[in-house]
Amino acid sequence: MKTDGVAAALEFLRESDGIEILQESRQMGELTRRGFVGSLSGAAAAAVFSRQAEASPMTPATRQMGNTPIKITDLKCAIIGRNPTVRIVTDQGISGYGQAESAKPYLKPMVLFYKPYLLGEDPTNVASIMLKIRRMGAFKPWGAAVSAIEIALWDVAGQAAGLPVYKLLGGKIRDRVRPYGNSENIAPHLTPRTPQDYAELTSKMKEAKEGFTLFKQPVGFHNTAMLTAIPDAWYGKEWKGGPPYMDRGLLTERGFDHVVACVEASKKVLGDDIGLALDCGPGWTVKDAIRFARAVEPLHITWLEDLITGDYTPYPNAQVFKQVTDSTSTPIHTGEEIYLRENFKDLIETQAVNVIGPDPEDVGGIAELKWIAEYANLHGILVAPHGIFDGLFGLAAQVHMGATLPQNYIAFEYSKGDPEWWYDIVDGLPDPIVKNGFIEVWDKPGLGIAFNVRAAKAHLADEDRDFFD
Repeated sequence: MKTDGVAAALEFLRESDGIEILQESRQMGELTRRGFVGSLSGAAAAAVFSRQAEASPMTPATRQMGNTPIKITDLKCAIIGRNPTVRIVTDQGISGYGQAESAKPYLKPMVLFYKPYLLGEDPTNVASIMLKIRRMGAFKPWGAAVSAIEIALWDVAGQAAGLPVYKLLGGKIRDRVRPYGNSENIAPHLTPRTPQDYAELTSKMKEAKEGFTLFKQPVGFHNTAMLTAIPDAWYGKEWKGGPPYMDRGLLTERGFDHVVACVEASKKVLGDDIGLALDCGPGWTVKDAIRFARAVEPLHITWLEDLITGDYTPYPNAQVFKQVTDSTSTPIHTGEEIYLRENFKDLIETQAVNVIGPDPEDVGGIAELKWIAEYANLHGILVAPHGIFDGLFGLAAQVHMGATLPQNYIAFEYSKGDPEWWYDIVDGLPDPIVKNGFIEVWDKPGLGIAFNVRAAKAHLADEDRDFFD
């Protein structure tokens, strides 16, 4: 770069608080295990540095900001459909959006709890804000509010810089990302109980217009209907009317054989053209988990998910997972319920599993998940982020994040707009979203999608009528 270009870029950094960002990066480097979050802040500054040095035209959002610091003026949350939807409002006319799973419509008060911690803050200082609020979350579902806010902050930061979020996360290493399909959102009307049911379900999944190259299905204790389709499938109580996935215990011989038969039926339909992953629990005993993993080794299952803990279990139990992982060649997977990098530490460092599946809307956000994926990569562990109910803003976040993840990345779990009218109130998504099993990474600033406000207002509850004001 020419000398005058360097001087101009440095001047731009001073005027846009770039020096402050770099200083913050150094401080974060001292506070985190590998300084990775600090490096993300540094990457954001570097991206802006490069953009200015090349004398690229500024976007309207960037031009509007000028040298005026941007500040958060409000934090709002509305339940749209069933997804808690977060809006961060700024004094520069830029709003950022994030979502939590549609399974968490009760989350609104928890999102608004963080409002005093955000007001007056610069939303582009994502790392600084996250240091304030991340300690006040917990395992699924109680980390979802923090995660949705984090995603909304990146949306604001990208729009303010005139850059897609993936640029702020360090830039993309792939131009398209692979989503994987889940039978729970591809064929939600089908509840498989028998091998015949699983064959029918798998055929429906193969017909999906998205052309998925990898599917996931629920089996074992993740599908009570399967285990109750035959008498006495396990030595334990069937829980009814309680929290999800409470059933657990030792499988009987007929129960074990029934699960294996259902998996074999699915795999026979798929052949070797499409991968098959299985959502299994939680609830298996260690010995059953090992026997099952060994029984399906000839089927080349992509992974077995949450055999021991998972979903709403508030601990990962790495030592027990490791017993299973060390006893089979079938990849073992967990992680969707885990909040923050610290709680992945034992799973990763002891190589207790082969694949981790944090959800960006539960783990603490997309930068947090990227840090975890990088650390897992150092230990030979793969990553396949969870996200079945994350909504369309969650989908956009997965695309930007997935573009930047290291080469241990497999695929992310595809989420749909639910109800269907979500596709009528969000602009900016490609059509079709998935082409031949992949999503092309888009380059619009921020997350690159936005509400059609007029259409969206028709779906707001009375208590949320001011959400877009």
